[in-house]
Amino acid sequence: QVQLVESGGGLVQPGSSLRISCVASGGTFEHYAMAWFRQAPGKKREVMGCISKGDSSTLYADSVKGRFKIFRDNAKSTVYLQMDSPKPGDTAVYFCAVDSMGRCYRTAYYYTERYEWWGQGTTVTVSA
Repeated sequence: QVQLVESGGGLVQPGSSLRISCVASGGTFEHYAMAWFRQAPGKKREVMGCISKGDSSTLYADSVKGRFKIFRDNAKSTVYLQMDSPKPGDTAVYFCAVDSMGRCYRTAYYYTERYEWWGQGTTVTVSA
């Protein structure tokens, strides 16, 4: 059983930056692929990106490519989402998730069913 705790959300101005974190416990973090999703009110949960184990290769949704970056620190069992130039449309609850298979696949990483464990989420509000 893996527990995930997100933190770092809050109110951020458009065009600024924010970094949110997800700390994992109860498993072998370096063996997992990790993903970030978000869910806005009234909308489906959507993937932001995924980072694989080992080489830490990443995949990103088109909506955030070039603005958001995922990176991981295996020594701290932590995955981060760096959000640069956020927009009001990025307002949502952000979740991290674990894929115990360890790799992010372009044809599958966006499926929520692929991920076994989820955090409770952290709220990000982008507003002036």
